[in-house]
Amino acid sequence: MPFSFDALRRRPDLEGPDLLAVDAADRLILDESADARAQVGDDELVVIGDSYGALTLASADAGGRGIRVHQDELLGEEALALNARDTGLEESFVSHPLDTALLTGARVVLLRLPRSLHALSDIAGLIAVHAHPEVIVYAGGRLKHMTPSMNDVLRRFFTRLDVTHARQKSRVLVARGPHDGAEPVPESAEVDGIAVRAFGGAFAGASIDIGTRLLLAHLPSPRGGEAIDLACGTGVVAAALATRHPSLRVIACDQSAIAVASARATAEANGVSDRVSVVRDDVLRGQPDATASFIALNPPFHAGSAINEGLAPRMFADAARVLAPGGELWTVWNSSLQYRPALERLVGPTRQVARDRKFTVTVSTKR
Repeated sequence: MPFSFDALRRRPDLEGPDLLAVDAADRLILDESADARAQVGDDELVVIGDSYGALTLASADAGGRGIRVHQDELLGEEALALNARDTGLEESFVSHPLDTALLTGARVVLLRLPRSLHALSDIAGLIAVHAHPEVIVYAGGRLKHMTPSMNDVLRRFFTRLDVTHARQKSRVLVARGPHDGAEPVPESAEVDGIAVRAFGGAFAGASIDIGTRLLLAHLPSPRGGEAIDLACGTGVVAAALATRHPSLRVIACDQSAIAVASARATAEANGVSDRVSVVRDDVLRGQPDATASFIALNPPFHAGSAINEGLAPRMFADAARVLAPGGELWTVWNSSLQYRPALERLVGPTRQVARDRKFTVTVSTKR
């Protein structure tokens, strides 16, 4: 089947009329990079941050082969694989972690600009270390998410930076001449007795957000010998539980590769990596039914830049699947989102444990 932007879908991620699999920034990156992509050989094109496959599959359809791809979100990887299957382009790319193998010898890099300047610095530094000396980076995004500080970050690692004309509220930064590259190093902080480590783009960085602080202040000792930190972010809750309860084993999971790397670093910094297992997973897909007695959750509520109230209920439902009867889901949530009815419906009886001016902590018991 010929490649078409119209055929791209977001599944297995959330779908809806306002949740698109391709946007004007993807199209502009592809147009600006077309001549350069036509001149590279196999294995010389790298794509970073491709949401659902538009950059990768359009490049493959134009003749690219051996494209190396990194996507932070697991659901993005899976959407790319499904879209590639639908278009017959499964053999044109290989997914990679954000590492040396992703970038060694790359001559063209297509990059969707991350929101975080620290994340951009991590990526740009890694490109400058490992890519070909003549690499060209096409870094694009929507104007509403771009700042002049992004230019400054790229100029730290590249000799020349050109800025394209805006089109359909999007723009591309074109970087050449890599220098002074650096491997990513997590931010470090000690907060409330917990060592926090965060690679660029991790939620809350090397700090503890106020919702998680409220949750940590009220978490009890888990029953049984194991607990789960769902949507773990930097792994603060997992590290705190393992530190407070020396015999406890904790599973920390998140679909973000940045979160997983950060959580592993946090566990190691707190000396609990032997009891904290960090996995990259879509919610709790890898966990068997009716096996857990204790799950802690600070659910995200954004899909891209938009607030989406469908994210948390999906997590509540999977937590309910994994909890054994009588097991507990401890959740902190922005009070304005009013999740209690969903928790009651999907998990079981729910009571409020704490509430401040912004957040609510509840415990739901599996029926």
